[in-house]
Amino acid sequence: MKKKFLYTLFFISGIAAVESCTKLNEEILDEASVAGLTDKQLAEGTIAPVYSVLPSLFQHTQYFALQEISTDEAILPYRGGTDWGDNGIYISLHKHETTSGDPNVRNVWNNIVLGLSRSVTAISTLATNTDPNAKIFLAEARAMRAYYNLMTLDLFGIAFQKEDPKETSTVLRGEEAIEYIKSELLAAEPQLETTSGPGRLSKAGAWGLLARLHLNAAIYRDRYSTNPAFKAEDMDKVIEYCDKIINSGQFELASEYFSIFNDNNHTNKELIFAVDQRADLNGHNRMAYFSLSGDQFPLPAYTGANGTDGPAITPDFYQTWVAANAPLDPAAADPRFYKENLTVYSNPADSCVDAANFHINRGILRGQQYGLTKNPDGSFKKCPDGKMKVSKLYNATRSRPDLPVNFTEFIDFTVPGSNYNTGYRVEKYEFSRGSVSGRNFGEHDIIILRLADAYLMRAEAKLRKSNDVAGALADVNIVRAARTARIIAPPLADMSLDILFRERGFEFYWEHQRRTDMIRFGKYEGTWTEKNNSDPKKRIFPIPQTAIDGASNLPGYLVQNEGY
Repeated sequence: MKKKFLYTLFFISGIAAVESCTKLNEEILDEASVAGLTDKQLAEGTIAPVYSVLPSLFQHTQYFALQEISTDEAILPYRGGTDWGDNGIYISLHKHETTSGDPNVRNVWNNIVLGLSRSVTAISTLATNTDPNAKIFLAEARAMRAYYNLMTLDLFGIAFQKEDPKETSTVLRGEEAIEYIKSELLAAEPQLETTSGPGRLSKAGAWGLLARLHLNAAIYRDRYSTNPAFKAEDMDKVIEYCDKIINSGQFELASEYFSIFNDNNHTNKELIFAVDQRADLNGHNRMAYFSLSGDQFPLPAYTGANGTDGPAITPDFYQTWVAANAPLDPAAADPRFYKENLTVYSNPADSCVDAANFHINRGILRGQQYGLTKNPDGSFKKCPDGKMKVSKLYNATRSRPDLPVNFTEFIDFTVPGSNYNTGYRVEKYEFSRGSVSGRNFGEHDIIILRLADAYLMRAEAKLRKSNDVAGALADVNIVRAARTARIIAPPLADMSLDILFRERGFEFYWEHQRRTDMIRFGKYEGTWTEKNNSDPKKRIFPIPQTAIDGASNLPGYLVQNEGY
């Protein structure tokens, strides 16, 4: 009970920090309010809130929306003229017309600021804690402060330096921000644990964040450059930190690609750093249900667990798969594209499935969909032997029983292109089988860093530093060759930055990386379905107007980004 009380105190003070925006004011707890708690309890209760921001930040309408729907990977139309209209914010986001009043941008900002605020409080509090784990937690809080600042730098072009919770933070940009974040990660790394599970920052997590910082440093130094200068010394550091991860022996590339995104992925050896979403920790995310049809019901035990007809991939992104694997279909050539779990797709006679063995297909879903359908009383239909009946799906929940759930490549913002059946869908993360709703509570950890990224970051650094085609090609092919559980993707014969960009799309689609990748590879001002805005000022998002208003008593403290 005392731990819950302590957590509540931190949560309330964190809310105050959000309301005061970037001043990052955090109330120092009165010692009397936590009287009777041991140093161990205080230390654990101090570090927990630092991480507890992540589940909200990684909800489907927050960081995912900014990183994916703004790109060529995801598009979210006004479905059927009734769903996901949301005052046009997802259409604007995709078209690069987002404004400073956008609620998703504001929510992401507020959650990152809350994470920064809690990190500063934890650093201040843990500095005098005598528990043996306090030094480790202090290092984690410091590294998490660096991670949250890396997010603000990437998304909004600024970072915040603050040591004393009672002081106003200093706004940093460009080289100053890069050096500050780097120094914080380097200072924390020696005290971080080697093995602490993917839900906490370890040494390898810090190495991965340092590699990511150096890889993007050229963009962070000069936001709107048409020819960013990727320095050799930065690329050397990317290679150095990725070498540390790869050579540590702690991590393994998964043989089954989709196992990385299963409910039980917390113990998957490919994960380096992730949002801990195990059911006993009350993880809350909707990554699995977000793209599915409202008439796809993945859980035989729960008739209310279905999809929401959210985003699909663009035809442009789909065609990159087609071009890369022709003349083979992508599903037959690359194990990352698709995994068939319901055999009715390849054998129509297999239409009766044990409830325990009913798993929907994974990856990119195309064409006519099959699954569980309902009786008039709302129960799922069954075969005479009691097994679950698998049938052709129609959009019955959308009052369109005449419209098959037949996902098309075609999707756009027109009325026909916004229908419930348009766009190929993504079921990358496993639909929770342990949650009573399946929709809201996802047990899978949401990945921030994994081993494959160390290989592909290293490959990119080799190309950018010295055009080491052979070295980069070897790294990419190691990742491709590791997925041996079903089909094995053939090795690539050549490598370039364009091929590597394409490969990163195949490996990390729907993993919150596309926008950052597109900017770094010079693709973000390009044209794709329903997007032709070429303004480089849109590489970063507007600072929310609420944040600027909240800091109005400090003239010049927050300046809106150019172009907004």
